[in-house]
Amino acid sequence: MPIDRRAFIATSLSALPLLASRTIAAHAQNYPAHPVRLITDSGAGSAVDVTTRVIADGLNRVSGQQAVVVNKPGAGGSVAIHAAGTAAADGYTLGVVSLSAFIAPLGKADNLPVEVPRDFAAVGYLSGGAMFITAASWLGVKTLPELIALAKKQPGELAYGTNGSGRLTNLTGELLQERAGIKLLMVPYSGGTTKILNDVMGKRIPIAIDAFSGLAGAIKAGTIVPIAVASSKRLANFPDVPTVAETLPGFTAAGWQVLLAPAGTPAHIVNKANMDLNKALHDAEVRQRLDQLMREVQPMSSEETIAFIQGEQKKWKPIVTRVAEAH
Repeated sequence: MPIDRRAFIATSLSALPLLASRTIAAHAQNYPAHPVRLITDSGAGSAVDVTTRVIADGLNRVSGQQAVVVNKPGAGGSVAIHAAGTAAADGYTLGVVSLSAFIAPLGKADNLPVEVPRDFAAVGYLSGGAMFITAASWLGVKTLPELIALAKKQPGELAYGTNGSGRLTNLTGELLQERAGIKLLMVPYSGGTTKILNDVMGKRIPIAIDAFSGLAGAIKAGTIVPIAVASSKRLANFPDVPTVAETLPGFTAAGWQVLLAPAGTPAHIVNKANMDLNKALHDAEVRQRLDQLMREVQPMSSEETIAFIQGEQKKWKPIVTRVAEAH
């Protein structure tokens, strides 16, 4: 029987979309087929580096391929941003990007601030670490309302140490002053939290604000008293420490990281990477290790991650601008 060529061609063309969708699904299912690089601007051994390696271990188990953490610190994060953003858009090089890269003042460094989805495709949320507000044990303050009351009696006299102007420790202090209607004295330290705590013990600095990892030793030693934590809910490891939001509703402040893919990465690869990431974040061992590091986990979709980033930008950028103008 003769073949109707036109009917054959029409039938073949109608099958192409189905074939293409099956091919895309197969590629997504096979991703990753070889190791994936996770580029971070943190130094080896830092809190972010340790956290990233914990999650990378979970990704190894989920995908069956190695997730390799690559440290590229420098230039305020722009070195790592450039390396991740200019990589092939195939899902095999991803960026571990922190809050600071999204709220950096314009002109501070090349490639900053980062905007999504303009510069990168959002894969998902990695983890966050809430900021602790602590008072020197010699100050005699045990609660955040007591600290606010004391600050109102002594405007501009109570000092708090930060890791530098515009850093999250500084921004948290600025947000606290704005929301509580108080005035504190910001003292920047180039030597980090260790030097701040030395001055706390020397009775020169009464307030320290930082993530748990920077304050753990001093809290355990009783040098400082954690009076509030800027998380969305009380932490299981510190059930007796109120959230800042219990005094100042809606107040949160946390350092966090997200996983991004170069702009132009196919949606099916981004979705598969998101699926693997969220499976890794639900892994019992990953959860346990992140809990020990006092890191909060919030598995998100790509769309939720974009909304989260943009919400954080909206919250912090006015404060960043004000701090930049003041210096």
